[in-house]
Amino acid sequence: MTTRLSRRDILRGDVAAQRDAVMRPPGAQPDFARLCTDCGACARSCPQKIIAKGQGGPVVDFRRGHCTFCGDCAQACPTGALAEEDVAYWPWRAVIGAGCLSLQGIACRACEDACDRRAIRFRLGTGGRAAPVLDQDLCLGCGECAYTCPSDAIGFAQAAPTLNEVPA
Repeated sequence: MTTRLSRRDILRGDVAAQRDAVMRPPGAQPDFARLCTDCGACARSCPQKIIAKGQGGPVVDFRRGHCTFCGDCAQACPTGALAEEDVAYWPWRAVIGAGCLSLQGIACRACEDACDRRAIRFRLGTGGRAAPVLDQDLCLGCGECAYTCPSDAIGFAQAAPTLNEVPA
């Protein structure tokens, strides 16, 4: 996976160098670009149909649905570019942008309703407006909020790696 860093890289502060800015399917290995042959097996195996053809290999597209982290894509990968044991190390977390309807004064809580883990809540503000508050610790990065957002205001960014993501 792209955020599993060596202790040496963390101590050197070379965290950004190994992080892939492209949202690859769960279980993507650090050498994904070299291993992936773009055969399409991961996309064909995805029950949610969220894996699309992208530049340099498959990408996750939350406009198509959300990820259940079932691991079918990694299991179908014949090259080892995706590893089943690394599906749980998904580094992406939701980010709510300025295009959010609630931030524009329009009543909408579609993302809150869609989030089973309750990572998105709304805090009442002045004038009856409600601002979304995202708990990064609860967010799995599954994309359900982005899929249901009517204004396409939810994007994703890689969370900082944690010590339990560093291989022993």
